[in-house]
Amino acid sequence: MTLAHKLFVGVTLTSLLLGGCTSQVTEREQYSGFLSNYNNLEEVTTTTGDRALRWVSPSWNPNAYDTIAFRTLEFYPAPKSNERVNRQTLADLQDYMSRKAKLVLGQKYQRVSNAAAASARSHTLILRAAITGVSASNEGMKWYEVMPIAAVVGATQAATGHRDQDTNLFIEAEFIDAKTHQTMVKVVRKLFGSQLENESQRITTKDFKNAIEKLNTDLGTFVHS
Repeated sequence: MTLAHKLFVGVTLTSLLLGGCTSQVTEREQYSGFLSNYNNLEEVTTTTGDRALRWVSPSWNPNAYDTIAFRTLEFYPAPKSNERVNRQTLADLQDYMSRKAKLVLGQKYQRVSNAAAASARSHTLILRAAITGVSASNEGMKWYEVMPIAAVVGATQAATGHRDQDTNLFIEAEFIDAKTHQTMVKVVRKLFGSQLENESQRITTKDFKNAIEKLNTDLGTFVHS
């Protein structure tokens, strides 16, 4: 076997191994503890083509409710700002996502801030939702970076902040029947934001706007199903 042939085989095998490195869904070790439990979550394809983890009760019927109790997305655990994601960005994300969710849910349900504010005759659904993480990680190594010299270059770029970085926003949510207190739906989702040029670039709400639009499109389709 020639050297060129060996290199081609090596690169082909490595590209196959690295091709699926970036998980499209939240990993088990990334669960925050916000949900009551994470049992029976299954990977699904959403209306917009994204992947998510979801469990739906057999008795779920979005048309059985006329009111939604939802005030704002929470942060869980308590957020810690840094030079990449400051407090203003976190506040902007919380406000933007909460407003978008309210608009979508308000198209089907009467919205109240909490279950106690709903009328006695209402059939109320409670939405608990939280931003559980915001991160930026080095873009997965491409097949052509496996060669020894290129791998060293890739590592150097990552260390000096010149490597492209992927941004992720982690969301966990559940719908709860206000009367029975039973969880009807659980969702764990990883949103993919804009790609940053390096590890010095700050993460902003704008980086996730397209992903948030897709999330709310899926939410609207789900409750109208």
